[in-house]
Amino acid sequence: MAIGKLFIGRKVRDIRQANGATQAQFADMVGISTSYLNQIENNQRPVSASVLLSLAEKFGIDITELSSGQNDRLMSALTEALSDPLFETYSPSLQELKLVTQNAPGFAHALIAAHQAYRRGNEQLASLDDRLGAAPSQEVTPYDEVRDFFHFVDNYIHDLDLAAEQLATELKLGEGENYAALSGHLEARHGVRVVRSEAGDEAIRRFDPVGRILTVSRYASAPTRDFQIAIQIAQLAAATKIDQVLKQANFRSEEAVEICRMGLYNYFAGALILPYRSFLTAARDLRHDIELLAARFEASLEQVCHRLSTLQRPGLKGVPIFFARIDRAGNITKRHSAARLQFARFGAACPLWNAHQAFEMPGRIIRQTAETPDGVRYLCIATQVSKGSAGFRAANPRYALALGCEISYAGAFVYADDLDLSNRGAFDPIGISCRICERVKCTSRAVPPLKRKLVVDHRVRNPMPYEIE
Repeated sequence: MAIGKLFIGRKVRDIRQANGATQAQFADMVGISTSYLNQIENNQRPVSASVLLSLAEKFGIDITELSSGQNDRLMSALTEALSDPLFETYSPSLQELKLVTQNAPGFAHALIAAHQAYRRGNEQLASLDDRLGAAPSQEVTPYDEVRDFFHFVDNYIHDLDLAAEQLATELKLGEGENYAALSGHLEARHGVRVVRSEAGDEAIRRFDPVGRILTVSRYASAPTRDFQIAIQIAQLAAATKIDQVLKQANFRSEEAVEICRMGLYNYFAGALILPYRSFLTAARDLRHDIELLAARFEASLEQVCHRLSTLQRPGLKGVPIFFARIDRAGNITKRHSAARLQFARFGAACPLWNAHQAFEMPGRIIRQTAETPDGVRYLCIATQVSKGSAGFRAANPRYALALGCEISYAGAFVYADDLDLSNRGAFDPIGISCRICERVKCTSRAVPPLKRKLVVDHRVRNPMPYEIE
């Protein structure tokens, strides 16, 4: 896939400064003029192919890591924030947004955080009659802060991933019965014995640090049971590395630290059960058949889908994939995208997306070819899963798992077989979120788009009760 024009001035400047070189010295090392380097660093000119090759050769830079994936995510979040009517007098051009995200990402993050605080303040004021006398908090919630942390690190934690993969190789996970390998390691290395819970104990996992006993729900499925054992291994074996990640994240509250710590435990557990290289190889060999991957690694479909979206190791990346978990109300409870499709930070998912249909067809994997308003086309798959298995009277939440890639990567997926990918008319029009979608004729629209005027003609009733100017 062609890289295209790259305006990566900040990255080039970071490389130069990391090597302690002046512009003149660095330009000489790369083999270009000082004026050209100055233009590159100020994003006035893109880097050429020869400059990219020189950077790779002389400084060990992986060219694939100079792509704009992180900038795309940041620009998507910034665009959504600026679509608020609060900024109705300002409509930045695409070039302006690129300049901000490339040259001043810290400023972009600060503006997004400020907009989040503004939204929360408005929501609290709207419900003031229910909370009279309560002081509105405009701080970013710890949950949102952690969600943004994982979003902007591309949902990939390199040191944890490497450590988990090394341990998985040592335990030969995936080559036999995972439960025996994981529970045996926990007892031999950490002195912790795994037992099944008593009837009536609702906890999925419970650890007794004094008695060195890990109790796992007797009703948990095998993938859930193994994942909970892997989380316990993460708590005992990866605590130091996780503390280092948390320290570098600079969270603003202890609550955010602990929420992120939980997420990092889960990350290590997922990387342990689905080790990077062997999982990436299997994904390619099996053409991303999620059911076969789940059987191959004794994992759940959700674990497999989530892991596919984290294959972002420098120099060894998987297919750029988007992944989301959606509840029956349309709330996106998990989200990550390594593709250009970026999920809205507020509101529910587009009603035209096939993820919603998964609830109507339990047990099936459904396919969709779709196109977003920017003209990018995607292969989307979705399926329903249920959580919990504690009997007839137990609550068993249902979720839709949604996974997909840009159409240029569709050949790597078994789900693209027999689909007509050349017929643009066969692609369903979908959006990101109604509040920022610019499609004016969508009869499935839940709310009007922000920053667009509505025209109401009382003499005519069309499928939509208003026209979008």
